[in-house]
Amino acid sequence: MTETQPLLDELDTLLERERITLLEGRLDELAGLLAEKEDLIESLAALDIDPDQQQLEGLRGKADRNRHLMDSALRGIRSVATRLGTMRRLRQSLETYDRSGQRTTIATGSGQVERRA
Repeated sequence: MTETQPLLDELDTLLERERITLLEGRLDELAGLLAEKEDLIESLAALDIDPDQQQLEGLRGKADRNRHLMDSALRGIRSVATRLGTMRRLRQSLETYDRSGQRTTIATGSGQVERRA
């Protein structure tokens, strides 16, 4: 076993933990995992030994998979933020069209919509 093998195994395990964390939506834990990942990569770089290329390809594939999961999570967060902004805007005003087809915004004031049975 080379000096790099324990670090590569640890990085592999970390990438799996990161994947599960992303799939479960525990985004608050990602910062800690990122710090661990940076430390492991720095440790590997400090050894100045060429690790097994096949194992590196496997790790690269897992890292790419996690990057895609992260991108999807970010798209979801942006979508929710956009939707919440739209809902907030709708609560504060009403948009309607006049006879000539021009859009008109009417402020509702309290932000609450009256509901009738």
